[in-house]
Amino acid sequence: MRTLAPPPEPRTSLPLPGARTASLTAVLVVLLLVTVAVGWAPLLSFDHTVAVELHRSARAEPGFTQVNRVFSDWVWDPWTMRILVAVAVVVLLWHGRRLLALWVAAASVLGSGLQQALKSMVDRARPVWAEPVDTAQYAAFPSGHAMTATVTCGLLLWLLSRTGAGPGLTRAAALLAAVSVLGVGFTRLYLGVHWFTDVVAGWLLGICLVALTAWSYDRLAMNREPLDRDALNREP
Repeated sequence: MRTLAPPPEPRTSLPLPGARTASLTAVLVVLLLVTVAVGWAPLLSFDHTVAVELHRSARAEPGFTQVNRVFSDWVWDPWTMRILVAVAVVVLLWHGRRLLALWVAAASVLGSGLQQALKSMVDRARPVWAEPVDTAQYAAFPSGHAMTATVTCGLLLWLLSRTGAGPGLTRAAALLAAVSVLGVGFTRLYLGVHWFTDVVAGWLLGICLVALTAWSYDRLAMNREPLDRDALNREP
């Protein structure tokens, strides 16, 4: 039985803003990476000051520290974020949006690979404490938690914008995304497992990847999507 194809999706905003955002954030990441790699003293001093002050607070407030550990290790953990992306991909596939599902999945996988490659390349040591309140694996730069949360929340907000979600839902989702992205960055700093610039780099890289994903989909994929819909609605 032949089903009716959904109406053509309206074109979204012009791709140029996404391209500009991706370019700007990429430049900022490169500048930050270079300053970290060469050990620019003012930046390292700022990182150290922030880390020492937050670690002092974490040692003095064990209850609040435990709350941060729960949010960091469970609520905003990278695997939690990846599960959310996986659910979104399954929903897209269920509705026949195969190309969009592929784009979202590829962006998430690319983000994971990129952060690990940069960690290996920069090989920045994490803060070291006589009395740590938490531990973490791999190198410090960039923050995987911050980058993964930014990529996940950014992709989900982008998907909401494509489905024509109402303003109420959009505002609520944007607020939740902002709290999650900023919150996970704070938890990593408060627990003493990252420098401030690690977290900023994770945020910038996440924004860059989401902007690049949206731009590339608008430019290269939307013209092909109607073909996918025709194939799905064709009688066997």
